Amino acid sequence: MRIGVNALYLIPGGVGGTEIYLRCLLAALAEIDSTNEYVVFTNRETGTDLVPVRPNFRHAPQKLAAVNRVARIAWEQTVLPWRARGLDVLLNPGFTAPLAATVPNVTVFHDLQHKRHPENFRWFDLPFWRLLLWGSAHRSVRLIADSAATRDDLLRFYRLDAARVSIIPLGVDPAFFGIAARRNPQRYLLASSTLHPHKNLDGLLRAYAQFRRQCPGFRLVVTGLRGFFTDELEKLRRDLSLEEDVEFTGWLPREQLYDLFAGAWAFFYPSRFEGFGLPVAEALAAGVPTVCSDIRPLSDIAGDAALRFDPADDTALAAAMRAVVDDGALRAHLSAAGPERVREYTWERTAGLTLDALTRR
Repeated sequence: MRIGVNALYLIPGGVGGTEIYLRCLLAALAEIDSTNEYVVFTNRETGTDLVPVRPNFRHAPQKLAAVNRVARIAWEQTVLPWRARGLDVLLNPGFTAPLAATVPNVTVFHDLQHKRHPENFRWFDLPFWRLLLWGSAHRSVRLIADSAATRDDLLRFYRLDAARVSIIPLGVDPAFFGIAARRNPQRYLLASSTLHPHKNLDGLLRAYAQFRRQCPGFRLVVTGLRGFFTDELEKLRRDLSLEEDVEFTGWLPREQLYDLFAGAWAFFYPSRFEGFGLPVAEALAAGVPTVCSDIRPLSDIAGDAALRFDPADDTALAAAMRAVVDDGALRAHLSAAGPERVREYTWERTAGLTLDALTRR
């Protein structure tokens, strides 16, 4: 088969977890599949390192500056259908598909936040999300959901035939499993998240301010893309007098991120809404004692291998901070349970299930 990959959305360091998803998926597909031909459509910003160097992978760069979202969407909807002619199937890993494509679309939905929490979207973005995702869901022959929770949302909001939606969990970079053996915990708490409103990092700061009054020796380090909520979080950090204690690092190269996980005393993920929650799986794999919101799909991933709390309750999060800092037995239990809990989350498995979805008739 000739399989197209619509990577027009990818802006390195600019799209958060969906970049990690696509890079890891393509690398894993290259490892497991030497038979099918892949044509990867990229933009000007993507660069050449996304496409695996394999005889059956071909780079198809487009003359498109995807940093202009309107131009990217217009190109995807008008030019890409023509460029994709002759393919057997087109994988769209970033929510949207070319609606006029004559080849079958298989589209990945990482979440349906625009339906569940439209208040988190800018007013001028929301109509495009509603139109394009609805159209992509109904024009695709098959949909891929990162989790059972996202699949449930697809069936609820779009009234799709359940047989068209496959649940394919994400994988964990094997490097995170290796971190557990070299951990050297330091006195800082780690969170890894795009700075968007639904990530509840404001609640994390407020809880940390409570915690710090009793445990002043611990810093808080937050890594991740500077998103729509950055200014508000920086103001809250000033208002809480936490400028010296809380660091927003921005997007980091993977090697730096690995080192931060290796040294973290504990990992926190206070999100109010998720489609999967890859940082939680990565923290568990690394053997970092993990505290996360008690919401699906995080609870499905973590089970009893993480300490869970109500993300609407800052005091409960502050209490969880104190517990994971003060209780050595709890930390030891969580460190040991984490890697075993997520052992099955591999990119090879993700790639295999994705290939099945692409080739199934």
